[in-house]
Amino acid sequence: MINLKGRHFQKDMILQSIRRYLTYLLSYRNIEELMNKRGFTFDHSTINRWVVHYSPHLEKAFRSKKIRVGNRWRLDETDVKARR
Repeated sequence: MINLKGRHFQKDMILQSIRRYLTYLLSYRNIEELMNKRGFTFDHSTINRWVVHYSPHLEKAFRSKKIRVGNRWRLDETDVKARR
């Protein structure tokens, strides 16, 4: 999917940090604290660089695998209000 060769940290840890930032309302410093509790030591600015660099690549990869919606839409119920 995404090439992470040459990075100092593991691929899973990088992707997990990015996911936590993009999914939940956590700051870079909060993610830094969470990862420090798990034994990984790095600065919050490193997470910022990862998010800025890898989020466009992740979005492109996810959009390519996303199922397209068809041309037809079906509407089960309608709510029509008559004006008087």
